[in-house]
Amino acid sequence: MTASDERPTTSTGEQMHALVERLYPLCRSITGDGVRATLDIVGEYVPLQVHEVPTGTQVLDWTVPQEWNIRDAYIADSAGNRVVDFAASSLHVLGYSVPVSRTMPLAELRAHLHTLPDHPTWVPYRTSYYTPEWGFCLAQETLDALPDGEYAVRIDSTLADGHLTYAEHVVPGQVPDEVIVSCHVCHPSLANDNLAGIAVATFLARALAQETPYYTYRFIYAPGTIGAITWLARNAERVDRVKHGLVLACAGDPGHLTYKQSRRGDAEIDRVLRHVLTASERPHHVAEFTPYGYDERQYCSPGFDLGVGSLSRTPYAGYPEYHTSADNPDFVSPEAMADTLAVCREAFAVLDRNRRYVNLSPYGEPQLGRRGLYDSLGGRSDAKQAQMAMLWVLSLSDGEHSLLDVAERSGLPFDTVAVAAGALHGAGLIKA
Repeated sequence: MTASDERPTTSTGEQMHALVERLYPLCRSITGDGVRATLDIVGEYVPLQVHEVPTGTQVLDWTVPQEWNIRDAYIADSAGNRVVDFAASSLHVLGYSVPVSRTMPLAELRAHLHTLPDHPTWVPYRTSYYTPEWGFCLAQETLDALPDGEYAVRIDSTLADGHLTYAEHVVPGQVPDEVIVSCHVCHPSLANDNLAGIAVATFLARALAQETPYYTYRFIYAPGTIGAITWLARNAERVDRVKHGLVLACAGDPGHLTYKQSRRGDAEIDRVLRHVLTASERPHHVAEFTPYGYDERQYCSPGFDLGVGSLSRTPYAGYPEYHTSADNPDFVSPEAMADTLAVCREAFAVLDRNRRYVNLSPYGEPQLGRRGLYDSLGGRSDAKQAQMAMLWVLSLSDGEHSLLDVAERSGLPFDTVAVAAGALHGAGLIKA
């Protein structure tokens, strides 16, 4: 064995955390080069089709805004010392700030400063997307330490006609019906909201590419709200292919998993996530749909009414670090992201195999022994459970009940039910 053979392999959780750390310094917004740089890095992990939608494009009831880019920003004291510096953190500038280059007294500057008095060492995340404004975000303790006097204020930014950028990655399935997995790529330097979701989505795509999924899986990397609206507007004619969907956000914090149901509340993805979380015995919470949150509210808007839920750990605004500098790579863990990824994989494994079957020998119980089905159970520690699964599948294979119905009604594990269905299908006793 060589020395290289002895090195421990990097876990998937650690790889996802490393991706979060790479993306963290980039200044993202709803448009601009920060989004493109983010997608360039994600594209090293999975191939992406990148779309550029011009400023002024009508997308449903919205219009694609001007593109925002920023090169530098600072507040400097009379000695030229930068007391607030965009180079230190992209959170220091109010998102979408218009350019400014002025000298002003602290009393005038205060109207443009944003802090968190309850958390004096943290820097808040603030934006002004659709109202021309400028400003800085800083720690309250930094503001408290500033003496009265004149300060040089500079924001080297541009707001100009350009594009909104989003990307897609498609994992082909056995059927063209789609499952969409959506994450937002518009937040700067926030590790849990949104980088953990990007990382989990990316590694989920990589995992599915190693399989032969039943559904086609479409991963959407788009700015929040306007990005999802743009995707829906550009795909309105084919959105009927979307049979299920999941929005990923806040995927790496130490809290328990939370699943927010679709607007329908009884969509298949809702049932699958409820089943998987309950069967896994993980601590979790299932929340009702509300028209506030992440992009599930766009996909679930009544005109589209897609079966799209949202998976997170602690929900948005449910933890003190939300939208602050405390939401940094130390706040998210490889273990939490790996757990979120595992639940996604478990859920999609159920979704992909959840069929409705018809019993081809429905008059009385068919003889399983002469078809070798009992012999196939010999030596299995769960032989009794597997036998019961076959009987339950035969009993409920009337074209109306799915395998998830069978699992829930029988109390048997979905995997056991699915294996039983496969055996019965192979023996010619049921058909899809």
